[in-house]
Amino acid sequence: MGVCGLVMEHGGNEDQCIAALLHDAVEDQGGRATGDEIEQRFGAEVRRIVDGCSDCETEPKPPWRERKTSYLEHLRQAPADIRLVSCCDKLHNARTLVVDLRNVGPSMWARFNASPEDTLWYYRSLVTAFQQSGGPLALANELSRTIDALEDLIATA
Repeated sequence: MGVCGLVMEHGGNEDQCIAALLHDAVEDQGGRATGDEIEQRFGAEVRRIVDGCSDCETEPKPPWRERKTSYLEHLRQAPADIRLVSCCDKLHNARTLVVDLRNVGPSMWARFNASPEDTLWYYRSLVTAFQQSGGPLALANELSRTIDALEDLIATA
């Protein structure tokens, strides 16, 4: 719901908002078959956006760094609607990391496949990809400020 709210706040249309609600479904809940169901229920545009926000649709997933590097390359060429939903997702995730680190402390990293350093690399690379591809710039800049806060918390933890 948080990602959908951000998409709405930044001018997203109905298909983009639906895709925001479903953005993790393909990569986390059934791959291509889930994408087929999304298309059947919500249409080809929603599916295209959801697919564009997914870093893989296979199980087992490829190694973390490989998936993230590939996704960064994809984002540089992705249409604006996919970048909007993706950037809202990444901003929401980064904000959650900041809150969790403040409330739980460094032990929260045990829930993740990536180290704090790898996470910072990925989020900094996302900011660059969004900025270099033309945006959404306001969201990319907010993501950058959120990553600054995350980096400060990691340094003082």
